[in-house]
This record gives sequence, C-alpha cells and structure tokens, in this order.
Amino acid sequence: MDVQKLQETARELVAPGKGILAADESFGTIGKRFEAVGIDSSEESRRAYREMLFTTPGIGEFLSGVILFEETLHQKGSDGRPFPRVLEDQGVIPGIKVDKSTVDMPLSEGEKFTQGLDGLDDRLPEYRDLGARFTKWRAVITIGDGIPTKSCIEANAEALALYAAFAQQYDLVPIVEPEVLIDGDHSIERCYEVTEWMLNRTFDEVYEHGVELSGMLLKPNMVISGKDAAQQTGVDEVARATVECLLRTVPAAVPGIVFLSGGQSDLQATAHLNAMNSMYEGLPWELSFSYARALQGQPMEIWGGDAGKVEAAQKAFYHRAKMNSAARSGDYTEDMEEQAA
Repeated sequence: MDVQKLQETARELVAPGKGILAADESFGTIGKRFEAVGIDSSEESRRAYREMLFTTPGIGEFLSGVILFEETLHQKGSDGRPFPRVLEDQGVIPGIKVDKSTVDMPLSEGEKFTQGLDGLDDRLPEYRDLGARFTKWRAVITIGDGIPTKSCIEANAEALALYAAFAQQYDLVPIVEPEVLIDGDHSIERCYEVTEWMLNRTFDEVYEHGVELSGMLLKPNMVISGKDAAQQTGVDEVARATVECLLRTVPAAVPGIVFLSGGQSDLQATAHLNAMNSMYEGLPWELSFSYARALQGQPMEIWGGDAGKVEAAQKAFYHRAKMNSAARSGDYTEDMEEQAA
C-alpha cells in the first residue's frame, strides 16, 4: 500500500471548488431513468449518453472525478479514446463502482446487504490497469418498522471496511458509501440516530481492518426527513443536523466527505451543501458532492437520445456542476440559477 499515493489522490478528489460525478448507474437503474424520459437503454445509448457528459467542454473546472460503471470503464468515445482517457484529458480522475449491488438480507424483511467481495481481489488490478484511480462501494440502510437491525448495520459496515482494505491494497482510494435511504416517513431525528449508528460502526470496522483514513473518502447521506414525512425540515436544519452528526462520527484524518444526493431535487442538494459550507468554518474535512441524479436529471431529459440536443444538454450539465462548485465554498445563491436561465 502506497500511503502517499492514496493521500494525493484522495486530496485531488476533494480539491477546492470541485466534486465528483456519480455515473455508475447499474443496467437496471439507468434503464429506469432512460425509460422515464423516453430513451431506449442499449449499450450504444448508454455509451452515447456518458460521452455527452464526459466531453462537456470545461467540465474539469468543477469535477475532480467520475465514478464509472464497469461497462463504461471498457467503452470508448466516438473518436476511439477509452473513456478513462477522455476524462483524464479533461483533468478528471476516473473511478469505478466495484460492488455487485444489493440482495435481500436473509431472515430480515425490508433490509439489504451489498454483495461483491468474492472476486474483488482479482478485479481491482484489472480496473487499475484500465485507468481507475479510485473505487466506490455502496451499502443501503432502510429505516422502517423495527429496522434497521443490528445485524444489518454490522454486516454492511464490515463489508464496507473489507472493500476499503482491498482497494487500498492496490493503491486505489476507496469511497465508502453507507447510505441511509430517504424513503419512508421518518423524522429527521430518526435519520440522525440511524446515520450516527451506521457511521460509528463503519469507522469501528475501518479501524479494525487497518484502512488508512487519510487515503479514503466518505460518501454519506445527508441527515434529512424521510420523503414521506409530514414535517419536512428546512435547509439550515438539514445542514446543521448533518454536520453535527458527522462531527460525532467521522475521524478528522479523513480528507473529505462527498455527499450523495439520495433522492433530493437538484436545487435541494445544492442548497443543502451550500448551507453546510456557509454555516461552518474550520471543519476537519472538505465537504463536497458526489451526485448522480442531482447533476444528471435535467441534462438527461434535454438530451433524450437525440444527437442534435447534445450541446443543450451539455450546457445544462455544465451549469449544474458550476452551481455545486459554488456551494463547495458557501457562495451559491438562488439568483445564480436565474442568471443562467
């Protein structure tokens, strides 16, 4: 394990003013998103869509990295350049999602376990040789009647730590993603409790498995009310609850926290990130973004599979990345949205 190399990559990924694009949707997930906007999901349509994102002029000003799906890591742009090279030419670091998605937790209805540890030790050197410099693994925690259970929290926390140790063994920065889902009618207080529990257990396991904290990143949910909750909390309250929870759980040696958007609208995700960075100074880690839908929603809808609409979709993608770049330093305002309209 080359600790210096891991530290350098991790710091690059949370460079000031920059964040990460999560373009690692599985076949099923991108298929649903394409279907919603009238796009047929095929290998070629997925390739064309991601090329549209990756070749957006100037996007390296706001993006430090892109998380790829395994199919995308092997694909090429229309000019013949492999996608990792396309990203590198933009000044963006290629990464790869390495988990194999979730299965139902045995004997625990409503809970999920992330699979993919089998064979990971063989896959990681291949991904590195194809150009990946960092990795991601997502665990899913559901809040509901009697859940999450201790067994679900502990099983997923250990899998996250094992994955991170495997990744660092090959000098690949692990992004550890324990996502407490926004689905449900739970309160922000319940989200806080579960997030704090999951993060504490995750970092216990990270320590036990010898993971180098300075060479990893955390990708958590924000502490927020369930999307079906009767009472939805304001932007400042979400920001405060999220940062206070992180201060109680995340070691200062971790270079950065790159939030998932987790079902928030694109404007909500930007506003929450901005509030955290404007309300707090001197935090031990960078607060950044690693958004999928909150960066891609509008560009995907505009593109719609039409080559004639690539430029307009790229303009929307560039704008959304620019807004989140401003939120990295607490300088975002809603007026910036109107100015670009």
